[in-house]
Amino acid sequence: MNLNRILTVATNVFWEVIRDRILYLVVFFALLMGVAVRLIPELAATTEKRIILDVGLAAISVFGLIVTVFVSTGLVNKEIEKRTVYLLVAKPISRAELIVGKHFGLSAVLGVLVAAMTAIYLVILSLSRISYPLISILMAALFVWFELCLLVGVGILFGVFSSSLLATLLTFGVYLMGHSTRDLVAVGKLTKNPGIEQLMMGLYLILPDLARFNLRNDAVYGQVPYLAGLITNAGYGLLYCALLLSISIAIFSRREF
Repeated sequence: MNLNRILTVATNVFWEVIRDRILYLVVFFALLMGVAVRLIPELAATTEKRIILDVGLAAISVFGLIVTVFVSTGLVNKEIEKRTVYLLVAKPISRAELIVGKHFGLSAVLGVLVAAMTAIYLVILSLSRISYPLISILMAALFVWFELCLLVGVGILFGVFSSSLLATLLTFGVYLMGHSTRDLVAVGKLTKNPGIEQLMMGLYLILPDLARFNLRNDAVYGQVPYLAGLITNAGYGLLYCALLLSISIAIFSRREF
């Protein structure tokens, strides 16, 4: 694969998504945080700090998820539906470069989005004189981005062989299941049924363990996980994302246009 061609695709995707007014979500996030800082102290006087911290981090994750699910599933599918894929595959660019470039481009957009929302979040906390554990919050935001990058791979994979609507539903389903895989294993053990236990363990191994990237609770209490655990979880996300892109490339390469 040629890095220059990948970066060209990534740059085009980046500016295309930015032009779709995705960053207006940042303004909405700022308004939401402003309202939360005003209302939450009146509703929960004793635990207002922890609630405000948790609401902000949860909002960053949710807004990022919305962009990821609805944009990633159409990155390749949109090219197919609009027939522009014919122009792309006719150029001196491989299908693998197209897939990887699109992933890089949207991941860069999500990086900007998460960084902007995190900065606004910290500014509002500072202006409201709410103390916060800076390192823990930055680490939690970074792992939100890792999770979103992995989900971009999921969205691209489903978008390669299904319609945009179905790909969106499947990606959102993987997100929900990915945060419940550990519970599935526990449920399987409770049933005392070997068949169900194996099924649940199989789902745990196949589906991404997205709970690895949820550091919100740690951030709220000012805790930072051990470095070894952070590196392991980041490596897990990188390997899983590489696997998703490899499968997407294999499927896309077999499609006839």
